[in-house]
Amino acid sequence: MTDPSLRRAAGSLFGLAYGDALGKPTEFLTVAEIVRRYGPAGPRELTGDPALVTDDTQMALAVGWALHEAQRLTPETVEPLLRRRFVAWSVSPDNDRAPGVTCLRACAELARGTRWQHAAVIGSKGCGANMRVTPVGLLDVDLDTLAGLAQLQAGLTHGHPTGLAASELTAYAVRLLRDGAEPAEVPALLAERAREQRETYREEWLGDLWQVARAASPETFIAAGWDECLAILDRLRAALAGPDDGGDPCRHTGEGWIAEEALATALYCAIRHADDPVAALARGATTTGDSDSIAALAGAFVGAALGTPAWPADWATRIEYADQLFTLSTLPTRHPLTGPPLG
Repeated sequence: MTDPSLRRAAGSLFGLAYGDALGKPTEFLTVAEIVRRYGPAGPRELTGDPALVTDDTQMALAVGWALHEAQRLTPETVEPLLRRRFVAWSVSPDNDRAPGVTCLRACAELARGTRWQHAAVIGSKGCGANMRVTPVGLLDVDLDTLAGLAQLQAGLTHGHPTGLAASELTAYAVRLLRDGAEPAEVPALLAERAREQRETYREEWLGDLWQVARAASPETFIAAGWDECLAILDRLRAALAGPDDGGDPCRHTGEGWIAEEALATALYCAIRHADDPVAALARGATTTGDSDSIAALAGAFVGAALGTPAWPADWATRIEYADQLFTLSTLPTRHPLTGPPLG
């Protein structure tokens, strides 16, 4: 019998790619244009052979492979592996899917050997920080290691504290759902985590990033990020407390171009459509905002909760990078730090 945790890992990774593929052609369209093209339910069918994804899935795979390659989940081991994978992505001929300017700029510095705290774009909290963090949430590691990994992978490109905090919360949401939390419970659990971590600066993982950012102290640096995440979670809870009018979720929790909004808007879609996974993706893809990232994260969340049965069976052979998604999702999720070696 298939290990349920592996089914949920596969559901989450494939769900991210499915949402990415559905949102790819709608990212720069208005909701009216999307509805004219796909109908009021939005895009619900993969198109193309294979169905192409964007940099969201490509970079999530980069994170996944870096974690798999790591002999130990420590910053000294993981940072160079992430650096190598990110730089390889940045110069790949397949990197032609409207990649984010922040990621490209930071990767160019990483390729030159720049210390990552200086390579990161300090002022950016774009959703590139957390669109790729799902593999971290699928590891069986303690929460301190999860937090460090999530923030480190974000920090290599996005140095803003909100990008760090939102990445940790995104990975934590995947962990909670994979472990059986109900989707509707997740916003409150994330807010609790944000309040607990508000002044926790993970110096082991982040080094002197706070000084590079010219913050007054490490605590004030990171607290600013957690405060912005708490504010968006308040907006999410208020939106979920009212009736669903079926309209653009970006009106409630933002357009998703920045990290905390991508998290909240994706969660809105996942929670509103917890019983109809494909509808969660379609809702995320039918927005005025960063539709591929919103739909991708919605897919990661719903897939972590429901596993592979969430998705149409034939999609697994039609999505781009299916072989890599399958391999990563079937590797053991324990690690030398906490269990037997991967692979």
